[in-house]
Amino acid sequence: MKDKNIEEQFEFRSVRTEETEEAAALEQKCFPPNEACAPQFMKERIQAASEIFLVATDRKNGKIAGFLNGIATEEKHLRDEVFTDASLHDSKGKNIMLTGLAVLPDYRGQGLARELVERYAQRERQKGRKRLILTCLEEKVEMYRKFGFQDLGLSGSVWGGEEWHEMVREL
Repeated sequence: MKDKNIEEQFEFRSVRTEETEEAAALEQKCFPPNEACAPQFMKERIQAASEIFLVATDRKNGKIAGFLNGIATEEKHLRDEVFTDASLHDSKGKNIMLTGLAVLPDYRGQGLARELVERYAQRERQKGRKRLILTCLEEKVEMYRKFGFQDLGLSGSVWGGEEWHEMVREL
């Protein structure tokens, strides 16, 4: 799904290490404090797995408008440690545990989140990955279904003191 307007407005690429602070700030703007990745963990994640951290930058101002990131692993279910322990990243892992899909409020409602997911899935499929796994709150289940994910029901995750659904997208 290549939307010409999205293609013209955004550049899609892996995150750069010099964008770590910007990515961490975006995370803080897009998630409540109990769910957001702490800046030090974002830095560790980018250092460990920048090649699987996809950003969409606004071509007009060069700023990150949104991103999708995670870590690769052989594990089949997301556990809370993936949010705080970048050493769990296995560059040869067949599964991606998605840890954050974030789009700044000014860029929402334009299909950017969907485009990030589609480009991410395509890129990781080409690398031989088998599935994308994430957890989301009940109110986001339908959105992720539209993005091609299957709801596996309630997750064992208690990240941020919330109740999460585990969702998977086969690649």
